[in-house]
Amino acid sequence: MEIHYRHEWKHEISYADLLSIRSRLRAVAEPDPHAAEGKYLIRSLYFDNLYDKALREKIDGVDMREKFRIRYYNGDPSLIHLEKKSKRNGLGTKYSAPLTKEETQKIVDGDTDWMLRSSYSLIQELYCKMRYQGMRPMTIVDYTREPFIYPPGNVRVTFDYDIRTGLGSKDFLNPDTITVSAGDAPIILEVKWDAFLPSIIRDAVQTPGRRACAFSKYAQCRIYG
Repeated sequence: MEIHYRHEWKHEISYADLLSIRSRLRAVAEPDPHAAEGKYLIRSLYFDNLYDKALREKIDGVDMREKFRIRYYNGDPSLIHLEKKSKRNGLGTKYSAPLTKEETQKIVDGDTDWMLRSSYSLIQELYCKMRYQGMRPMTIVDYTREPFIYPPGNVRVTFDYDIRTGLGSKDFLNPDTITVSAGDAPIILEVKWDAFLPSIIRDAVQTPGRRACAFSKYAQCRIYG
């Protein structure tokens, strides 16, 4: 199981902001080499329990919270990951474990007994929460991401937009599943780094008059999905 500890900022920005910040970033950072033509499509399946615990904690701004999701990229389910994101005092932690296409479909279908025998503790944890806390697949979230990287500080800057929601979770692995726009969702600028944020990146992403936000794609898609 992989574990990543990260600081992060989120800002809701306009299209004009995106054009300006993108131009500045291109002068100091580099596009993620794994992104074809500078961008990629992300599909996630978020989990919640019968009481919408993850949704309510996000809306209420609870300091210690977590969420589970399954994710793959560019409509290619050959590489899928189960992820748990936790947040405490503004510091984010992400735990990750691989899933096969067959294992993912079993989870979607509620076939979970095999998870307890998994060699990955994160999969075992999700099993326990599905079994004893009523956690289940809730919402498909699709969006486009433009990523930039800056090696000093292990900085990653992303623009996320065209956020869309699935009307059900059973067709998560079908790239042709219909999704609809999640209302008037903004463009989200995210800045993530490890120990320090270099001033050259801090200056490049400045958006006068914009404040850090706690925007949640999951919450936005629950409203409209």
